[in-house]
Amino acid sequence: MQQLQHLLLRFVTVLFITVSVTIGAFSQRHFSNNEFSINGFRNPSIGVEYRRRHLSFHAGYYITAFEAGITTKFLKAGVTAWFLPVGKKENPSSFFAGASYLRGINLDYKNENALGLEAGFRWMVWKGLNLRIGGIALAAKGHDLKINPTPGISYSFFVK
Repeated sequence: MQQLQHLLLRFVTVLFITVSVTIGAFSQRHFSNNEFSINGFRNPSIGVEYRRRHLSFHAGYYITAFEAGITTKFLKAGVTAWFLPVGKKENPSSFFAGASYLRGINLDYKNENALGLEAGFRWMVWKGLNLRIGGIALAAKGHDLKINPTPGISYSFFVK
């Protein structure tokens, strides 16, 4: 079963890279050149993010509840691809898919490495304020694959 999970994660990772490069090549003109975001909740993490056109890089503190009432904590860093912009705003809402490295800092995941694959939608509410809704598949050696929702709230600063 674990070999199947690893094979599935490898396949999804290769698919993610292929799709993000292909879609990114066609959607660069629809996104801002430079964007810096302060992320205040789970998606992608409580931390910072820098986006250049259709790709962004993030780092921060990630919390989740695999079981009710039990909070698992991670340090998280990764890359996100942005695609299919919605609307004609200068900074449009859009879909995203990302891959992240996570390092557990408590409970069963303490000092363990994990891989997270995320997908979702970012809604640009007003100026730089945006809300995200998505999901993450988190895989770590010796643990079952976990799938959780990943809501988020951020404020973005756009630099020309």
